[in-house]
Amino acid sequence: MWAILSACFAALTAIFAKVGLRQVDSDLATLIRTVIIVFVLSLVVWGLGKWQNPLLLSGKTWLFLTLSALATGASWLCYFRALQLGQASQVAPIDKLSVVLVTLFAVVFLGERPSLQEYLGIVLIALGVLTIALK
Repeated sequence: MWAILSACFAALTAIFAKVGLRQVDSDLATLIRTVIIVFVLSLVVWGLGKWQNPLLLSGKTWLFLTLSALATGASWLCYFRALQLGQASQVAPIDKLSVVLVTLFAVVFLGERPSLQEYLGIVLIALGVLTIALK
């Protein structure tokens, strides 16, 4: 259920961002979006009583959350720039090449072993991305 909701919100992100980027630089738009996300997530964490002292987290947790944040920021900057320059119907599917890359990275770095059926799905996603990219 959460993954389906994530996909729906990601789709809305592309549409809303494409409209919102019409009169603003993509980097500034990314900053504005990030500030809003920080504000809303702060309310959610506080409102649900999930706040805990982040200084008590391990160094490894901090390292990997920092790396994740940097990757997220780079992804958002690139995504918004691509949306500003291209069509949402092309940018969003190409962005989903991340599904293929996550599988490859998970195999190499996490030791995950997808099934034959999962590999087939990944190949189909890659072919779909290539079909859209080579339009």
